Amino acid sequence: MSEAGADADKRSRVLGDLLAFSANQSDHGRSFARHMKMRLTDSAAIVEILRAEDRGQPLTPARLGERIGMTSGATTILLNRLEDAGHVTRMRGHADRRIVTLHSARAVHAEAEAFFEPEHSRILELMDQYGPEELALIHRFTQNLAATTTGDGPQPST
Repeated sequence: MSEAGADADKRSRVLGDLLAFSANQSDHGRSFARHMKMRLTDSAAIVEILRAEDRGQPLTPARLGERIGMTSGATTILLNRLEDAGHVTRMRGHADRRIVTLHSARAVHAEAEAFFEPEHSRILELMDQYGPEELALIHRFTQNLAATTTGDGPQPST
């Protein structure tokens, strides 16, 4: 096999591994929904709200709807359901009182943390096998991958 063919084969295997990881993450998300006894869209919304809080950038209902692919009306119904269940709150704690942000309840945050922590620990343990230079390369790749899949990052040259 030529060097170009070997490189293409390696890229193909990496892509396959990334797709398998993505599928495993989707399965894990469905497991979280079952664990929480929620609809899949409800748990997807909870996870998005938690991720935004972890980044220090709470979501608005409109942004949540964009993230999970729902119309504004469907998002409102979902948020009403999550709020009635005590999983989320809507807050207007900003200079512009028209802006509403979404926040997870402490109980749902703790429940999600307990559910996802074992997987996070296994991933961190796996990363211990790599040195600083390798982790820097992996980090650069994953940042570019995330940005590329959202259309915000470097696009492959043609």
